[in-house]
Amino acid sequence: MEEREKQSTKEASEEVSQEFKTLTKEEDLNSLKQLQYLILGRLQDSNAVLSHFNEYSEHCFDEVSGDFSRNACLLKSMKGDLDYIFQKLRGMKAKILATYPDAFPDKSTREALDQRPDLELPQ
Repeated sequence: MEEREKQSTKEASEEVSQEFKTLTKEEDLNSLKQLQYLILGRLQDSNAVLSHFNEYSEHCFDEVSGDFSRNACLLKSMKGDLDYIFQKLRGMKAKILATYPDAFPDKSTREALDQRPDLELPQ
């Protein structure tokens, strides 16, 4: 009985597959296969290009990362030095203003004379 059920299932599946084959044209299936192979080839090419670009980017990053970290440390130390210099200048200016109140022009005259950006304000 079991053998008979297997045989009938096989015959039914063959008949269903034959019916599906009649629903589509062989030319359409071949056209779809060709398009899929074309897309696969393009995706493989794109993948190869992206892999090469990633390797190149990694190599460039390895070359630049040391310089970048050194320059970042240099900029931090320069900022600390400049902060110290501006602090000393503010102190000297305060002492001069305390001793000689007319040494610097008033605020309106100073704004007209000095059009430079204020470097002490955080950006």
